[in-house]
Amino acid sequence: MLTYFVLTPIVIAVFLYLFSSNKTSRIIAIVLQAVFTGFAVYLLLQTRQLGEVITFVGNYEGLLGVVLRADMMAAAFVLLTTVLFLVVSIYSLHEDNSKLFWLLMFIWEGILIGIFLSRDFFNVFVLAEVATVVVAVLIMYDKGKRSMFDGLVFLMANTVAIQFYLFGIGYIYFLTGVLDMQVAAAFIANLDREVLILPYALLMTAIAFKAAIIPLYSWLPKVQGIPRAPSAVAALLSGLHVKSAIYLFIRFQDVFAPVASTEFFLIIGLITAVVGVIMAVSQVDIKLLLAYSSTAQVGLIIAGLSIGDAYSYIGSLYHMINHALFKVALFLIAGVLEDMYGTRDMRKINGIFKKDKYIGIAIVLAILGITGAPLFNGNVSKYFIMSGADTVVNTVMILINLGTILVSIRFAAMLFGQADESFVGKKTAKSSDISIYFLGVLCFVGGIFGEEIMSFLFNVHFQMSFYGFIEKLIILTASWIVGLLVYRYVLRGDRNYKIFRRIRAIDLNFRGICFSIGAFFVVILAVVGFLY
Repeated sequence: MLTYFVLTPIVIAVFLYLFSSNKTSRIIAIVLQAVFTGFAVYLLLQTRQLGEVITFVGNYEGLLGVVLRADMMAAAFVLLTTVLFLVVSIYSLHEDNSKLFWLLMFIWEGILIGIFLSRDFFNVFVLAEVATVVVAVLIMYDKGKRSMFDGLVFLMANTVAIQFYLFGIGYIYFLTGVLDMQVAAAFIANLDREVLILPYALLMTAIAFKAAIIPLYSWLPKVQGIPRAPSAVAALLSGLHVKSAIYLFIRFQDVFAPVASTEFFLIIGLITAVVGVIMAVSQVDIKLLLAYSSTAQVGLIIAGLSIGDAYSYIGSLYHMINHALFKVALFLIAGVLEDMYGTRDMRKINGIFKKDKYIGIAIVLAILGITGAPLFNGNVSKYFIMSGADTVVNTVMILINLGTILVSIRFAAMLFGQADESFVGKKTAKSSDISIYFLGVLCFVGGIFGEEIMSFLFNVHFQMSFYGFIEKLIILTASWIVGLLVYRYVLRGDRNYKIFRRIRAIDLNFRGICFSIGAFFVVILAVVGFLY
């Protein structure tokens, strides 16, 4: 059964490669993707009933065979993958994309589903490498000089990072004689801690790079800020591709439980979130602002997963899904705004409500989600993340959310003012509007029925307390007031502050990226080996 979840998107990809020039064939592919999403719901229901669904590819049940496993967490992310690819397919329906674009997009979906279902270190390596090549080609899709250069930097940097992963799984195979994660975890539980430090550091360095954690985050805004890059690609990179790395982070932390350092990643996660907010607030390019904001949210998720509390853990899982929804929505909106105004400079975009009130409403829904406003999905996930945190961590997370509010206010400022009529772009296609509105509605539904959705996806039964909700509401209200004041007197109009221009100029070249990878490996090796 699970084999078809990997193969179906590839079949759709081949179909579109052959017939994508015909609009009817694209509609057929979207219908097939919708049906496929229905099967993803069925898989989740099966995992709720059975606990785990296992497929031995080729009916070979030995450890050397390919095994696909779906528990509830894997099934939830498979469902998220199918939903997001359905949405971006609808969004891209009227775009003038080549058959290569459609081929690579759906192959990308099959690869990501394969990563969520795989429990083999080497299979994950192969899938991650193929995903890197697919994404690199999508980045270089328009064949511009900037796209080609940044695409090659992305490809080479990932090649460097994945070497750490390859050496790590080689070391694991040397120690255990297996590559299956569950079997390896049983061996690792009985090994001395000292021999696990090096493979753990190697593997987590590669995963940290894929997840865009500080200081390994620079590749994400670099590729998402490429001019003329398809908005669907930027949206899926931030909303889903990075989440696959966080998913592997969760799996590997479980496999290496005897040596896994939650304290280290708690600190790194908080630092990532703070730096991401500072970088985002300093941007004037819409997509760069969203890209750095994604870095901040990744840091928040990593920190929540590392707190060591059941509420924070489930809240982080739910926030992974929530962030995917509102960030994909915002990136797709950014693509629409670029077409409408002919620019990505937020200082030149005004009066969105006057130009297109429906896009304005979609922006409001997504912003309310990302800032954790009551009745929206981000409120539920952030509530549970912060519920398990101590006073210090809770305070830092409040400041991080204040930074998120500042970023959102900068984005929302484009809603008002007088639209510059010199920018005359093409009208938004109805398919794009439908996909964006759908995600906006999901942000609202995910808040109203947040507890029920968490129960459905992860089979947990957590409830928000009334007094805790009121406390978070008071904090959020105060944060919004502070955020509006800071924007009004500090950030509005960018005020030509040199510090913002200097922050915007920060960008690591290939040599700097390689150095940061090596530095992260040395740090985690030292922390895990000598401090714990």
